[in-house]
Amino acid sequence: MLGKFFKKPDDNLGGRVPPGQALTSRFPVLTYGPVQHYAADAVELKITGLAEPRTLHWADLLALPQTTLTTDIHCVTHWSKLDTVWTGVRVTDLLATLELDPRATHVMQRSVGGYSTNLSLEDFARPENLLAHTYDGQPLSAEHGGPLRLVVPHLYFWKSAKWLTELEFMAADTPGFWEKNGYHMRGDPFAEQRYDDD
Repeated sequence: MLGKFFKKPDDNLGGRVPPGQALTSRFPVLTYGPVQHYAADAVELKITGLAEPRTLHWADLLALPQTTLTTDIHCVTHWSKLDTVWTGVRVTDLLATLELDPRATHVMQRSVGGYSTNLSLEDFARPENLLAHTYDGQPLSAEHGGPLRLVVPHLYFWKSAKWLTELEFMAADTPGFWEKNGYHMRGDPFAEQRYDDD
């Protein structure tokens, strides 16, 4: 039974809501481990692995082109939220500043607190993906991954690491935290790729 903050999607949403999802007007907070609290000026995003090593600080990220996007997001715990508004750096704009080894095919996101999750380079390098620092016109709260998180709206939201601290470029796919614990290596909501046997 759906709670009072969730509802079944209407039929007229044009295929925006994946199967098995309920709509919410709220923004549920789901995090493994404690919420990480630190100031924006403490942000350090390390580029490692099959890339020229770099560390981007908060000022470096703000010096890159800033983009505001409206997108739908989908959590593996069966909720979807439509028309969320994020501001940050497009992943494609970040990649334009990096020197990647041509052997790189995947990227591991790592977070303050030890969380990790993997993406193929194809899933990572999309113009709708953001290194986000602002949600709905306000600085991103710690509960939702602020001061800096990745937003990958076409995959389940566990693939959008909160409190982002490292991007390691890799020559092969490697499981992150939830993937080691039975979750799908990719996580496409429209294919219902929740678990490793889906």
